[in-house]
Amino acid sequence: QVRLVESGGGLVQAGGSLRLSCAVSGSGFNPKALGWCRQAPGKQRELVATIRLDGSTSYADFVKGRFAISRDNAKNTVYLQMNTLKPEDSAVYYCAASARDYILPLLDSWGQGTQVTVAS
Repeated sequence: QVRLVESGGGLVQAGGSLRLSCAVSGSGFNPKALGWCRQAPGKQRELVATIRLDGSTSYADFVKGRFAISRDNAKNTVYLQMNTLKPEDSAVYYCAASARDYILPLLDSWGQGTQVTVAS
């Protein structure tokens, strides 16, 4: 069984930064893609960023230039550096892992999530 454990969320002022971490553990599953999704109250879960085995990354338009995803294969950890945060970035952020090279937000994110709140 694969576990995804997120951490690093919190309350930050608009314009500030946070770094989220996700520890991926469990055997028998070697994800081709890791990523981050988010879900705000009353909204659908959406994909934020993806990083693949070859190191390539992709971002949702609403975070391009502000967020950066990275992974440490030795630590089985994926990170999301979030800069220039906006109130509309407030959401529960979920780590995601997929055997495909792309992420399906509802299917691939099963951790408990970490709350990010950006105050204006």
